[in-house]
Amino acid sequence: MTEKIRIYCKNNSEYREFDVGVSLLKIYKTLNIKLSHPLTGARVNNKAQSLTYRCYTPKDVEFIDIGDPSGLRSYIRSLCCVLSKAVGDLFPGGKVYLEHPLSKGYYCEAVIGEEITGECVERIARRMREIIEMDIPFETYTVQTEEVVALFRSLGMEDKALLPETGGSAYGSYNKLGDHVDFYYGALLPSTKWIYLFGLEKYGTGLLLRFPDANRPDTLPDFIRQDKMMNVFRELLSYQKAVGITTVGELNRANQKGEISNLVKVSEALQERKIAAIADEIASRVNHSGLRLVLISGPSSSGKTTFCKRLQIELMANTLRPVGISLDDYYVNRVDTPLDETGEYDYESLYAIDLDLFNADLKKIFAGEETALPTYDFVLGERVFKGNTICLENNSVLVMEGIHALNPLLLPGIDASRIYKIYVSALTTISLDHHNRIATADNRLIRRIVRDFQFRNYSAKETIARWQSVRKGEDKWIFPFQEKADVMFNSAMLYELAALRRSAEPILTAVAPCDAEYAEAYRLLKFLRYFNYIDVNELPNTSLLREFVGGSSFRY
Repeated sequence: MTEKIRIYCKNNSEYREFDVGVSLLKIYKTLNIKLSHPLTGARVNNKAQSLTYRCYTPKDVEFIDIGDPSGLRSYIRSLCCVLSKAVGDLFPGGKVYLEHPLSKGYYCEAVIGEEITGECVERIARRMREIIEMDIPFETYTVQTEEVVALFRSLGMEDKALLPETGGSAYGSYNKLGDHVDFYYGALLPSTKWIYLFGLEKYGTGLLLRFPDANRPDTLPDFIRQDKMMNVFRELLSYQKAVGITTVGELNRANQKGEISNLVKVSEALQERKIAAIADEIASRVNHSGLRLVLISGPSSSGKTTFCKRLQIELMANTLRPVGISLDDYYVNRVDTPLDETGEYDYESLYAIDLDLFNADLKKIFAGEETALPTYDFVLGERVFKGNTICLENNSVLVMEGIHALNPLLLPGIDASRIYKIYVSALTTISLDHHNRIATADNRLIRRIVRDFQFRNYSAKETIARWQSVRKGEDKWIFPFQEKADVMFNSAMLYELAALRRSAEPILTAVAPCDAEYAEAYRLLKFLRYFNYIDVNELPNTSLLREFVGGSSFRY
């Protein structure tokens, strides 16, 4: 008699017995689960797994579709693997470099021995469609690390060899798609036939890979050019290539060679030069066009507050008297915060700001009146007054930061010629390897988890639980205005996740396996472990990262 195991399916709250070794896909088909969107994977005991995963002991299973962030990641990984194979099939020795997010897709560079043309892109897209139609399975093999390293090195994939070689694990894995060898750090779809929609087009000198919209999975997102964003990524990538560190494996190797101290110093110096250049531009506009207001916006945990403080120092070096205020201090009291569609407080809404008080204060400030400023107590969830006041002088410029700073609804009636707009975000460019990028949102989430635990009395479980609401708010209230900025500033550091690792790990480990947030905590812990530790004592006390790990010389 075949041995049985008991499976609990969260989707329908049903227990059912299955043969030992049953696959998740077999469970799904047997239970006849109906999802809102195309199936892409499952969480098993709150860990994301491929549908080919087999159960040998009792499990809790939750099936997920492409509308789930984890499900969308599985779809994108699989699509990237198809792209890589297609390029290799058409151009022997050709390589794809998955560089960064852009225009609701991924910007990729391809080295194929010829210029990337529209005709070339169509050939690659056509080959991708052929591979998808062939229904080739995505296979995963786990072997000793030395074997993985040797395999990738023999194929000329030094980036994929270096990460396991420097990571310290005894075993590693690789994927096969037909005759194509690759590896993706997370669950894949069962086979290529599961990919039902994608786009590929020429963008600049490379390719833009497009995938379904998580909110409308039957369509591709509307295309929006992001040329300013593209230039910011290119600027940092050119620096990374110059110093020879574009992947985590290369960063780990530099760390093991004792080169991190210089890397930290150079990275901090480059940020300082960028801030100084922005301050010079502002000073020029103050002197020639009467500029009076600097707006600094960006998504959560982008480092806006420290950037604002460092910018003020550089403005002072230009003989200006900057006066800073934070939009966060104008939050309404927590009980008055508008609610989102789920009934939760919507802190990302523009209307979580007391717009009437803010504009009244701004009118007094520009009139030259001494104005009392509120302070928002994030622990109490209330706005309080501590006696802080500001008053503009003849050579003063008002510097204001907050997630809504670029929203035109924030400042009705202000002359645009008197405003300078800055967009700040942690635009991560370092990748695990050339086919596995690190999401900028993950970089910011880890920053926020560390900061919220240390300074706002929130657990990782609480921060993760709110993160999707934060991301939805950013899509609605922040990202639509980013290309309107006069300048973009990238606050991400090459080495920062290695520096954040030691602070983040114990906070993430505290999330219990039975918690719904465990899947995300586990995923973040897993990819942080690819980084060798960097001692935060290497960071200067003016570093933007000090806003999150503590030890800053600035007062917050």
